[in-house]
Amino acid sequence: MSVDLTLIWAVLIATAVFLYVAMDGFDLGIGILFPALPHKVDRDVMVNSVAPVWDGNETWLVLGGGGLFAAFPLAYVTILPALYMPLILMLLALVFRGVAFEMRFRVVTPRGQLAWDRAFSWGSYVAAFCQGIALGAFVQGIRVEGRAYAGGWWDWLTPFSLLTGFALVVGYGLLGACWLIWKTEGDLQRRAYALARPLGLATLVAIAVVSATMLAVSAPFRERWLGLPGMAVGAPVPVLVGLLAWRFAVALERREEVMPFLCALGVFLLSYVGLGISMWPYIVPPDITIWQAATHPKSQAFLLYGAAVLVPLVLAYTAYVYWLFRGKVTAGAGYH
Repeated sequence: MSVDLTLIWAVLIATAVFLYVAMDGFDLGIGILFPALPHKVDRDVMVNSVAPVWDGNETWLVLGGGGLFAAFPLAYVTILPALYMPLILMLLALVFRGVAFEMRFRVVTPRGQLAWDRAFSWGSYVAAFCQGIALGAFVQGIRVEGRAYAGGWWDWLTPFSLLTGFALVVGYGLLGACWLIWKTEGDLQRRAYALARPLGLATLVAIAVVSATMLAVSAPFRERWLGLPGMAVGAPVPVLVGLLAWRFAVALERREEVMPFLCALGVFLLSYVGLGISMWPYIVPPDITIWQAATHPKSQAFLLYGAAVLVPLVLAYTAYVYWLFRGKVTAGAGYH
């Protein structure tokens, strides 16, 4: 039986993208929550809670982009011209945010610290919003002619892409609040509980609105979700989202610490699975499949040998770091 290397690489890249969204999502959420938590001591604890892991979280973005370039070059050269502006803005925001992350601990004047706090927060907002815009522009379809991008410079900017941008900012804010519930205590944790409930509701509303909008504007999306066998395959997704939402509300009511974060990640995972069901097997919707975009099987096999070594190492190191810094973060202790 032959091994479908193209399918393996598609799953590997999809997994890397989800790991980036899940891991970098909560530390972007920390910056998104800065305006709601203005006290310096709280912000220090918030930043310290992600300081050991935030750099490593972005590793998966590199793997996703590098893997796309290596394994699916046609998709890479088609998607990037369509999304240059939001992706460049996202990368600049991540760089600016990283500088602010370091500088807020180096500047001693209150005015300087406030300036870098704002830079950190706005970098988080811009990065999250641009990721959402890129997602929306990608999902709504990319115009392709002759194996090349045929759209305009501003095709990425649509009401739907703006909607997905706002939705992702809200969702990352939810992940950040749930992370703080897990990693902090006392008054900061109580305020994180208070923020998690409205953010959870807003995230569910955003998912519903984005899904309904896609049904309204996209014929392939309607055919996939309202016809057979797509309906049978996708039906468990909204049901499971509803169950997780109920469990999330119960966890907040009982003041559980880890479960809200796990439920929020579960909602993101189910939304990601729903997106995969909607798009399969297209890597550049609505025209190019993963097999049409794939490089030669020998190149895929060669690249897979390297991935088989590096990915487990990255996973093991990431797991070790999270385990090593598994405890609560308190004021006066942490990153300096």
